[in-house]
Amino acid sequence: MGIFSKEIRREFIARPDEAKDFIIYKHPDSNIRMLTQLTVEADEVAVFFRDGTVRGIFKPGRYTLDSSNIPFIGLLVDAASGGNMFISEIFFVSTREFPNIKFGGPIGDIRDTETKLAIGLMVYGDFSLRVKEPDKLITGLAGMGRSDNESFVNWFKQQTLKVIRDRSAELVVKKKWPLLDVTSGAYTEEIEEEVIAGVKKHMADYGVDIIRLGNFVISMKEEDEQKLKAFSERQALSNLAGGYQQAAAAEPMFGLGKGLAQGGGGEGGGAGVNGAMAGAGLGMGFAYAQQMMMNQAAMNQPQQVQNQPPVASASNLITCPSCKKSVAPGKFCAECGAPLATNPVCPKCNAQVMPDAKFCSSCGAPLNVQIKVKCPKCGKEYDVGTKFCTEDGTKL
Repeated sequence: MGIFSKEIRREFIARPDEAKDFIIYKHPDSNIRMLTQLTVEADEVAVFFRDGTVRGIFKPGRYTLDSSNIPFIGLLVDAASGGNMFISEIFFVSTREFPNIKFGGPIGDIRDTETKLAIGLMVYGDFSLRVKEPDKLITGLAGMGRSDNESFVNWFKQQTLKVIRDRSAELVVKKKWPLLDVTSGAYTEEIEEEVIAGVKKHMADYGVDIIRLGNFVISMKEEDEQKLKAFSERQALSNLAGGYQQAAAAEPMFGLGKGLAQGGGGEGGGAGVNGAMAGAGLGMGFAYAQQMMMNQAAMNQPQQVQNQPPVASASNLITCPSCKKSVAPGKFCAECGAPLATNPVCPKCNAQVMPDAKFCSSCGAPLNVQIKVKCPKCGKEYDVGTKFCTEDGTKL
């Protein structure tokens, strides 16, 4: 206001223009002349305070300060002034909402549930507040010696940040949230609700209400974020491989793929070739790593004992001369029991072989020697191709 003399300042009291944006403005003079005109704007109240007690609150309007129409002023009269003055501190308290009050600071170290690493978190943002009970606020601040606007705002920021730190840390630990998810904003809404409820409860005794949070962010240092991401990648690789040793063995293969992908980076016409080689390098690295992990996993599987007898392959089967079925070589047919002695015999291992075979299917010996067939009845040997035994007429 346009106030120029000390005398006039005593006769007209109002919040000055330069203090319009203050939450709290304290009138500089506590010696008030009777009949002084008090002006209270629409978005504020005036609180009269003396000896640690709120003596009166004036709502928006214009008042003449005199004990005849305002009884409590009579209790504040300065006897030495002959009844012309009274003594009281006058606080103008804004009751409108104040938005975009900035805050920020460290939360402290919290152990990540996935990596077990202790990571320092930070929080920052802004909040909106409104004074709901001015008498509680003035009483509380006066008791702490914080009666000016700057002291009040700094104090409120400290209190808000304290609650935010405590509630955020408690919630993250209780819920066992991975810190990378917390800093990515996955749980911001839930954390905000918890923080607002905590601040409201904490500040209720001071008559101040926090309305909302804005731009609320929980973050960590970039190097800590990279550390967690790298650890999570290794952990995922370890889980995929079935253990850390497999992951350690497979990781160089990923490095090989990255190296091939990053090797060469010429511009111009070679860009397409380099891009293709980069893709191939990454593919090779992943394929090597995947194959190594599969091999390692196979090695860890218990070996099963094979109790079943070996089954002859189709190439080793011979035809029974009696039932004409393909059976494994032997002395007798597994199907009809007829003797299988009509088949040629390997001169090295005595195993039966096919008549037209060039090598033994059992030992691999060449069959370029003259192979004989035996008469199943008398045992006499004959050249291959002989159809009947000359001794007893048995069909060979």
